[in-house]
Amino acid sequence: MFWKKKELLSDLRIFLGVIVTLIIIGMIFIYSASSVFALEQFGSANYFVKKQVLGLFLGLCGLIAARLIPLEIVKKLAPFIFLITLGVTALTLFPYFTHTVHGSSRWIRIGWITFQPSEFLKIALLVYLAYFLTQKKQTINAIVHTFLPFLIILGLPCFVLLKQPDFGLIITLVLTSFMLLFITHINIKRLFIMLGSFVPLVFFLIYWWPYRLKRIATFLNPWQDPQGSGFQIIQSLIAIGSGSFWGAGISNSKQKFFYLPMQHTDFIFSIIAEETGLIGSLLLVMLYLLFLYFGLRIVWQLTDHFSMLATAGFVLLISLQALINIAVTTALLPTKGMGLPFVSYGNSALIANLCMVGLIINMVSEDR
Repeated sequence: MFWKKKELLSDLRIFLGVIVTLIIIGMIFIYSASSVFALEQFGSANYFVKKQVLGLFLGLCGLIAARLIPLEIVKKLAPFIFLITLGVTALTLFPYFTHTVHGSSRWIRIGWITFQPSEFLKIALLVYLAYFLTQKKQTINAIVHTFLPFLIILGLPCFVLLKQPDFGLIITLVLTSFMLLFITHINIKRLFIMLGSFVPLVFFLIYWWPYRLKRIATFLNPWQDPQGSGFQIIQSLIAIGSGSFWGAGISNSKQKFFYLPMQHTDFIFSIIAEETGLIGSLLLVMLYLLFLYFGLRIVWQLTDHFSMLATAGFVLLISLQALINIAVTTALLPTKGMGLPFVSYGNSALIANLCMVGLIINMVSEDR
């Protein structure tokens, strides 16, 4: 038992070390990628990196709070926190509260404060699902008592996100939630039937919103409209290709000079690839693989069912977001508005991710 606890703590230290490394890389390349744009728009090359440092400070405060709150309170409050964050996210459906960026109404502006509530909704959803599935452990294969409530819990935030729209986060949450079902040893046949039921819905959503069809067409052939819908992904590929093996050197990117849109947010991986080359890109991918590997090692060593499910949800969600972001920037998936976890600029995402890390530390500590 002693050696198992020691191994768990060792894995947690490596896991946290990977996260710290990703955050440091993020700070370096947020400055590198955004400096030209920030100087042009705001008169200071440090504008975005200063805001990210503020986000890091708030995120560390959130991490400490999440680490200190007793897990029993987290479990008891899980349904209420889920409903509150769902309600706050639903405010994005009303123009009075909404701050729209690039056609998506994902942000709420209150005075000088702008934040993305869906980043915190995903934490609340995963914690509530972990609580719900723990409560239903003995009846996990029951259609009425487990499957239908599960679909309702998952469907409510998906409906709100659909109206923003944030199709990328919907896919990520659905996949992560079904992975949690798999971990609970649900009947595999029923799991695939449930997953299969989503396929017609996906096709309907793509057909209903024509811009998604356009994104898929652009994904299949970006050169069909190189100055329009294909511009961003083409510039991303140019940036990655320009990096060659060793890269152009940190801060020596050419694509950040107003060629590549969203170079410090959704497409920061392209700038990293341009400046550090294949070597730097592979090292970054390796860090995310280490994050997933040691995260799952922590999951399998936890003895509390709720802690295991919640930690698995956090690790899988962040890993999926990293996978989707890198796949989009390398033209392996259609364009999605999703940042690179711990690396891309975005205060709400960084704060939410660090809150998840705080909860993981909390669960490991209480499990010991």
